[in-house]
Amino acid sequence: MRRRALAGLLLLLATDIAQAEPRHGLSAFGDLKYPASFRHFDYVNPDAPKGGELRGWQLDSFDNLNPLILKGVSAQNLGLSFQSLMVRAMDEPDAVYADLARSADLAPDRSSVTFQIDERARWHDGSPVMAEDVVFTVEATKKDGHPLYQLILRDVESVTADNRRSVTFRFAETESRRDLPLIVATLPILPKAWFKSREFAAPTIEPITGSGPYRISRVDAGRSIVFQRVENWWAKDLPVHRGRYNFAHIREDYYRDRDIAAEAFFAGEYDYREEVIARVWATGYQGKPPFDQGRIKREVLKDETPSGVQAWFLNSRKPHLSDPRVRQALNLAYDYEWANKTLFYSLYKRTRSMFENSDLAASGLPSEAELKLLEPYRAQVPPQVFTEEFQPPRTDGSGNNRANLKQAQELLLQAGWRIENGKLVDAQGKPFTLEFMLFEPSFQRIINPFARNLERIGITVSIRVVDVSAFENRMRSFDFDVMSRRFAQPLTPGIEQRNYWSSRAADTVGSFNFSGVRDPAVDDLVEHIVSARNRDELRTATRALDRVLMWGWYVIPHWYSGTVKLGYWDRFERPAVKPAYDVGLIDTWWIDPKKDRALNLPRQR
Repeated sequence: MRRRALAGLLLLLATDIAQAEPRHGLSAFGDLKYPASFRHFDYVNPDAPKGGELRGWQLDSFDNLNPLILKGVSAQNLGLSFQSLMVRAMDEPDAVYADLARSADLAPDRSSVTFQIDERARWHDGSPVMAEDVVFTVEATKKDGHPLYQLILRDVESVTADNRRSVTFRFAETESRRDLPLIVATLPILPKAWFKSREFAAPTIEPITGSGPYRISRVDAGRSIVFQRVENWWAKDLPVHRGRYNFAHIREDYYRDRDIAAEAFFAGEYDYREEVIARVWATGYQGKPPFDQGRIKREVLKDETPSGVQAWFLNSRKPHLSDPRVRQALNLAYDYEWANKTLFYSLYKRTRSMFENSDLAASGLPSEAELKLLEPYRAQVPPQVFTEEFQPPRTDGSGNNRANLKQAQELLLQAGWRIENGKLVDAQGKPFTLEFMLFEPSFQRIINPFARNLERIGITVSIRVVDVSAFENRMRSFDFDVMSRRFAQPLTPGIEQRNYWSSRAADTVGSFNFSGVRDPAVDDLVEHIVSARNRDELRTATRALDRVLMWGWYVIPHWYSGTVKLGYWDRFERPAVKPAYDVGLIDTWWIDPKKDRALNLPRQR
């Protein structure tokens, strides 16, 4: 008996060891495209030549180079200077592969994960990357980091350095264990030593020592930043990096005005633009000599990612926006069909889902599986969740929105408002005022016709344009009525949905729950997303959540195209295969020296 028990114990231990053997990659549901022996991603040219300067642009300004904190306005593309334990493959929904860590030992129940840091890993100053750097980064972020990170890291129970090169994360008994190993694997790692005499939570314009493919070589605060490729970078031959980061320098210039930035592009001041303004794409290129001469190219690339949530967010924390009938009335006053034809050159499609451009979006009536999730909340959610497919209000595009405006006014009256001298007022006679908050004036041309419709039903509208710092501060503290914003949805939604929609996030400064959603049904459905064990369960949960959110009228949805519209100076070459979930320009394209010489563009570095 004893011998049999010992044999059983040895078998059990052997099984556990086999299940927890080191992995070269991780994913939410265990699916990996690339084997341990892979040499490079399929969407790169492993022999791409190196050199030259890529010049990009950004809007507004920056005053912070720490990517993990709330204070200040962070510069873009800081990820070029830092590494994470593992790095995403951009042709898989959620797979990550070895980077700073050469392997990950994941517990069978995902209660813990241990990363073995590559012995070759070095900071840019030559010092080794240690387990204590990982521990410092996580603990500092949980204590003083951006609330977004604090929220998603709250279920990291502990992070410990087992030795100089081994670090173990242990996770609380929670449904979020599915995603937590991926979350911690992709967190940018910062050096403990650099912060010995500096405050982690304070914005800094001094470059932080990194370990990534580029170091920050020059900073003109608020105006420009230059990244320089690290020669003899320790990780350049890792499979996840071979064929990537081909530019010797990457420069980002900041412009306060979109139109000025567009003119600078045609003057050759920078290399590429992703066009998000339909007017510029439709009319801004023709007649410009560099485009007419073929020196600037335009291209429409397929976008296989969820389009993200872009909308006017209605702040339901405000008393006059707390009633869903009021929020529905505001939706009825927006004439998208007219705007798309008149302002957007019919280039867009209307957003009708929080998971648009993906199979996660709800359509038709709820499936049997969705109904099982929704049924417990039948008395609490809008009845249309069960009986109708959500569609935003429609018009004929003529500009005559009278029928919708009549319906909107009826809803406002039902919600307790009344008309007095042509103005909408509450029971105490206080007028209904609505302020749109912007950080750039170009969006006013889209709001103005919407505002005229709102004024027809008695609402007093104002548009306030504030500088980017004030915008960020008011957004973080939810000090607004209506705000236009966009945030991305991942291919495998999970813990981040708490930050977007949960009741807890509604009261968390800096969260992305801009509309202040506080709904037990939403909280429960978010947890079903977090705990989904396979993609079928994930689709069911996201679609059910989608229905509740859209019928709650928390946003006035904008528009999407399902493509990336790119304009660029013709000085590049690129791999034959585009990554499915990224443009790939910054990290997979390279400069063709012959094309570059022919263009003779100005150099600013």
